[in-house]
Amino acid sequence: MRRLPSLLAVAVLPVSGCSLEDGIGTGPIPDEPLVCDLDPAYLADGGVGRDGIPALSDPLLVPISPVVPANAYVRDEDRVIAVRVGAEWIVIPHNIMWQHEIVNFSGGLDRMSVTYCPLTGTALAFDRTAAGGAELAVSGLLYQANLIMYDRNEPEESFWPQMLGEARCGPRSGARLSRLPVVEMTMGGWKELHPDSRMVGLSGGLNDWRLYVRNPYGEGYDDPHNADFQDYPIPLDDGRLPPKERVLGLPADGPGAAPVALSFAAMGRSGDHAVFEFDYGGAPAIVIWDGLRRAAMAYRPEVGGSPTTFRATPQGVVDELTETTWAVDGIPVAGPLAATGRRLPPVADAYVAFWGAWAAFHPGTALLLTPG
Repeated sequence: MRRLPSLLAVAVLPVSGCSLEDGIGTGPIPDEPLVCDLDPAYLADGGVGRDGIPALSDPLLVPISPVVPANAYVRDEDRVIAVRVGAEWIVIPHNIMWQHEIVNFSGGLDRMSVTYCPLTGTALAFDRTAAGGAELAVSGLLYQANLIMYDRNEPEESFWPQMLGEARCGPRSGARLSRLPVVEMTMGGWKELHPDSRMVGLSGGLNDWRLYVRNPYGEGYDDPHNADFQDYPIPLDDGRLPPKERVLGLPADGPGAAPVALSFAAMGRSGDHAVFEFDYGGAPAIVIWDGLRRAAMAYRPEVGGSPTTFRATPQGVVDELTETTWAVDGIPVAGPLAATGRRLPPVADAYVAFWGAWAAFHPGTALLLTPG
């Protein structure tokens, strides 16, 4: 176990460069060492202080259409994170996450936290039971350029690197958060699939609009060939893909197993719709690709509990058992099961990341498609 370096209490501007008048909070990091199971060479102070990037709790939810001041901050080409709660989809745009990184839901939405690290391009949702049900918040620290969360437990918190989903500092070290499936795509693509869903809205409407309409890290930050992770330490040893090429990755599924990943660029060469078969966790799995929506997600190839195979068509991915067409979010959109509320069983461990970050956290990853 290693000690996290002692950090002076700070009250500085967040990495995004927004001013205090922009409504972004700041806060101190206690000047106390923490025992951590992390390589100190890749730990960094993000310069924002604890809660300097303020997590949201039970935010305002509004319909995604029609366009009103509370939802007008998202463009059709912006990426969004979608999570399913019961029979309802909730949408959290990247625009919100640029400034908040964590959204905590309670009550009817259970104890769920949706998290996004803009530096590593990683969106993951967690059940907070392993954190004692406490809300998750932004610590102001980074590990391999990735968000380190902390739980708001008294009297002592634990610290959780987002991509590990595991406490590595504090009394809950070794505890793992249960992952909940998420789907990412463009806002325009989501509106076509689910025009009746709800999204995180801005309570201040147009007064808050300027905070959320552009990426504070710069429009070129997400460029696949941009190797700059804001100068935070991250090993970029695996050059098989550009450092910020998006991949859909699945962590190692057991001792001796390799993590696996599929790059968006490689999937895109297969056309607008494609399906890829492989084994994961000792059972068959598929990845559905939708190039029009810039989206991919992993599922078990089953319909109603019965195994089946899938094929890609110009309209989408079709199962051979029922001849139903399925969208990338696992929902039937045409054929016998359309509008039935069925859903393909998702592989909750799958998530999207920038390749450099994925390879840093998951060395030895097997690429399921050959890089171009």
